[in-house]
Amino acid sequence: MSGESAVASHVSASSASEEASPGGMAGAPVWASDEERLKHFGAAIDEIRGRIEAKVGEEDVARVKQLDGLSRALEVTGRVLLHVSFEPVLFTLGVISLWLHKQLQATEIGHTALHGAYDRLPGAERYQSKSFHWQVPIDEESWRQGHNVKHHQYTNVAGKDPDVHFGPVRNTEHSPYSVKSFLGLPFTLLVTFPSFAFFMNMHFTGLNDVYGANGPGVRDVLPDLSWKSIKQAHWRTARKYIPYYSREFVLFPVLALLTGASLPKVLLGNWLSEVMRDLYSAATIYCGHIGEEVASYPEGTKAHGRGQWYAMEVEATHNFDVSAPLSVLCGGLDRQIEHHLFPRLPPERLREVSAEVRAACEAHGVRYRSAGWGTTLVGAFRHIARLSRKPGAIRTLMNEVA
Repeated sequence: MSGESAVASHVSASSASEEASPGGMAGAPVWASDEERLKHFGAAIDEIRGRIEAKVGEEDVARVKQLDGLSRALEVTGRVLLHVSFEPVLFTLGVISLWLHKQLQATEIGHTALHGAYDRLPGAERYQSKSFHWQVPIDEESWRQGHNVKHHQYTNVAGKDPDVHFGPVRNTEHSPYSVKSFLGLPFTLLVTFPSFAFFMNMHFTGLNDVYGANGPGVRDVLPDLSWKSIKQAHWRTARKYIPYYSREFVLFPVLALLTGASLPKVLLGNWLSEVMRDLYSAATIYCGHIGEEVASYPEGTKAHGRGQWYAMEVEATHNFDVSAPLSVLCGGLDRQIEHHLFPRLPPERLREVSAEVRAACEAHGVRYRSAGWGTTLVGAFRHIARLSRKPGAIRTLMNEVA
């Protein structure tokens, strides 16, 4: 299927047809053409954008500062409890406090700042995207290039979006199949999820390209495999890994020894908080663009006009429904559709415009998907499992092993 026909198949279903409108668009206007429909859709989204962006200011800066202060307090609480606890209850509270700190830093604070939500806002100098350093073992420069530029501009477009696969795991049907893809679901559950940040750093710095983790000949980040590119990938990976993991698994355990605390207990607590953040973050991210009903596009697909680009972003994305506290820990990415339409908005603003965006989609025949978190995550796992299967894959694997 060509790129243009793929776009048409996903975003040009007539809004006059109720069968093609699972979001419940009965009574929607009948457009003279898809071009007209998408033009009006683009105008509707731009109008929402203009209104909500005009509201971003002091309130948002104050909120991120409050959350950052809460996060720092949780870190101090968690680390103290891990050092002084003598029984499981306080140790567990320490792990949870440290996890909450790391989760807020990764999602509601860090991810938002790196998208530029607070750029040029008075009083938010600490959260400027080009200078912000988050407490996550993922290189900031590599993340901004791979996530903000590539993923957000070309969501689920093969050959452009690096997130159509994570290592050997195929997330869309347009990602190349290799023998390693057969291990998609177990690799996701047993390797990627509990070590999500570790592997995302390799993903965005290009280290996966160096070692062929994305499949034979597939490069998502590096322009080539020259010595310069390989050296840069290793340097970007190490410049985040070394200080981060030295702090978590060397500095604080050494402090435990010096203060008479239990080194194994501090190591265990720090590791558990890492795993909890990674599991929660992975469960959030995997719900955004992976599933049987989520649109994906073959290599060469391009949007023709702003309205069609908006529609492609919406239909390649999935929201999920959680309570307000869980949404904060997700960094607002439960409103993934809104985030892809307005990537520079703070999370609270995404929540604010969600109902309006959904109404605009339904009025213009654009599929807006949202379901429970558990339902969405299970759907993502089923999709990965299906994409890991290919006729003759087991026989090919056995032949290669032999």
